[in-house]
Amino acid sequence: MSLVAWAIAASEVLFWVVILIGLIARYKFGRKKLGLFFLALTPVIDIFLLVTTSIDLHRGATATVAHALAGVYIGVSLAFGSSMIKWADERFRYYVTKQGDKPAKRYGMDHARHYFKGWIRHVIAFAIGAGMLYGLILYIDDPQRTEAIRGVLRLWSIIVGIDLLITVTYFIWPREPKKVGK
Repeated sequence: MSLVAWAIAASEVLFWVVILIGLIARYKFGRKKLGLFFLALTPVIDIFLLVTTSIDLHRGATATVAHALAGVYIGVSLAFGSSMIKWADERFRYYVTKQGDKPAKRYGMDHARHYFKGWIRHVIAFAIGAGMLYGLILYIDDPQRTEAIRGVLRLWSIIVGIDLLITVTYFIWPREPKKVGK
């Protein structure tokens, strides 16, 4: 596995570790400022990944799928990071500390609107990540060294389109609560 692939794996693990430490500090030890500090470290992880990827490419590496996934990861992290932290916070508060309301399950048009907002975040993630990847293509300026990036961009474009189709289906066929036995 390449240095960049390891950096992506480390970034993902670190993202959830700092969130968990932040939530534990906030709820188990009552240290809200310390908890906020750890939660605020998540963008630092993105910077680490960006620097690692940039150095590798600057040294002449041929861009791989791992390099492209670094751009995808950063785009997704920036677009979804706050909502993922909120999601983890709600569940940690309810399931671990037994405080607050149980996270609501969404159905019907509420679910469709929520999923649509997620799709909008996906488009934002795509814009950020694709912008970074396109910048790498321009920076490297060698089609042979950037073919993997182009391939990931094409695939991600298709995935955003499929996600839109899924989003539309929730408006046409709203999600219903599961029926428990008769």
